[in-house]
Amino acid sequence: QVQLVESGGGLVQPGGSLRLSCAASGSTASIYMAWYRQAPGKQREWVARITTGGTTHYSNSVKGRFTISRDDAKNTVYLQMNSLKAEDTAVYYCNGGGGLGYPGTYWGHGTQVTVSS
Repeated sequence: QVQLVESGGGLVQPGGSLRLSCAASGSTASIYMAWYRQAPGKQREWVARITTGGTTHYSNSVKGRFTISRDDAKNTVYLQMNSLKAEDTAVYYCNGGGGLGYPGTYWGHGTQVTVSS
């Protein structure tokens, strides 16, 4: 069982940057890690994924602006978010144990990101 805790959310102006962190209670080295987000009134959507080998995938809405990375020595996954837009406002969730096209069973409680002037 892996517990995930997100941090790093907050209020940022359009065009700004934030870096989210996801700390795991156990080893993440053998599982895919991902970020999802849920905006008010919308379904949760996939944002980015990183495989055990370090291959990354992004949704079209964040490609070129967000970067997912992992530090397995620290059991931590990051999401660097640049050029933020108002439509990036959402609760961001860390997810572990999924695969290509589906989430895993490990979820964090989420961190709020608000992009507003």
